[in-house]
Amino acid sequence: MMAKFLAAFIVICAVGAGAAIYYLQVYAYYEEVKLRPGLDVVLVPQTGDDSRAIAYGDFQAIDASSSPIRYRACFTTELTRDELAQSYTVLQGQKPRIAPGWFDCFDAQALGAELEAGTATAFLSVKNISYGVDRVVAVTDDGKGYVWHELNNCGKKAYDGTVVGETCPDLPVASQ
Repeated sequence: MMAKFLAAFIVICAVGAGAAIYYLQVYAYYEEVKLRPGLDVVLVPQTGDDSRAIAYGDFQAIDASSSPIRYRACFTTELTRDELAQSYTVLQGQKPRIAPGWFDCFDAQALGAELEAGTATAFLSVKNISYGVDRVVAVTDDGKGYVWHELNNCGKKAYDGTVVGETCPDLPVASQ
């Protein structure tokens, strides 16, 4: 009888821990980002480093303080991909990160397919928004826009343990 009780207790604890981990990963740390008109959607011009705002509407975004790559946003714009590509820095080979299922405006698989098919273009929004992390904006042919954070080369090196090198900024000092 004691063995059945212990087995049931272990199963209940495992299910509870699994549910807690799922909740923490998908729901707990995310917060809705407050709208900052004129600052939410910016792109880096081909001729400079300072990001410039573009016209946008229907903006919604989520972020989490637990990780610099959890930011996701959606918006609409009247500007075409070609108009933007003439003035702003285009990125190649970008793959959007999956958003939580409840943030239904951001479909990473569909956006990834559009980027591969050439019906969407990715642009650099902010370089090193957090150490080793860039903000990426993608715009589709139908005027929908998406924003996410992606590790840049310095971030990839810093997080996989290889030598960062001279081309990367100094690593931030961790406060203790």
